[in-house]
Parts: sequence; structure tokens; C-alpha cells
Amino acid sequence: MRIYLDLCVYNRPFDYQGQERVGLETEAFIFLLEYVEKGIYTLVNSAALIYENNLNPDLQRRDRISTYLQLAKEYISGEDFDFERAIVLRRRGFSDMDALHIALSEKGQVDFFITCDDRIVNLYKKNIQSINVKVISLLEFVSKGGEMR
Repeated sequence: MRIYLDLCVYNRPFDYQGQERVGLETEAFIFLLEYVEKGIYTLVNSAALIYENNLNPDLQRRDRISTYLQLAKEYISGEDFDFERAIVLRRRGFSDMDALHIALSEKGQVDFFITCDDRIVNLYKKNIQSINVKVISLLEFVSKGGEMR
């Protein structure tokens, strides 16, 4: 199963862990990384993930997330038609970066775009017919596990 993780998922271990949801999502992220390392899931990286991570002013966080991104077995570069697709998704309410991540996920034909961002999941549900990748929350993905295929 090929998965694309939104950058908010990679950032979860660095967020304040005092909230129950954040702690659960951190554990879910670690669980996914273990499955990636075992070859159960194939992690997909992209130019957009690298670009967005490089904008992070926290050097330690940025470097650690870079090591997570290196676990990916596949890489999706961005081309003009990906940006055109992102513009279409932007008109549906997604932010510029979220639209680009989804466009690249579609291009890479990943099985799931996984996020911690409720707004992205809700926009996906409103636009499900026009989005060519399954968008799902991190906790929902992990809770459903192998039955997701």
C-alpha cells in the first residue's frame, strides 16, 4: 500500500503532547513509520514536502523530518500540469500547499493521502467526486488498518 503523508503528520512528534489527540496522532505516526520500515507500507515523498519542510525555521525539526522523508521509496516531482491541477483544487477551497500535495498524490497514484488536518478531510468529503486520491485522517487510517484496500 502506497501512502503520502501530509507534512502535519511528520510534524506531530514535535507538537505539544499535552493534548490527547496530539499524543494519539504521534503514536499513530510512529506506528506508520514502523510499517514503512518493515515494507508493509510504501512511503511516497514529493518536491512539495521537501519544499514545505525547508521553510521550517526550526533547524532541528527540519533535519529530523528530512530523515523521515528519506524513508520514502518513491518520489514525485512537480511539473506545470501539477500546478495547474493544484489551481483547480485551490478553487475548491484547499490552501495552495494542500492543493499541491493532493495534486502530487493524484499524480503518483498513491492509495491514501494521510493528514492530521480536519479541514482537508472535510473539504475532501465535500469534493470527493473530483479528487482522485483517498484523503483520510491519520487516526482513521490507523484504526482501519488493512481493511482500507
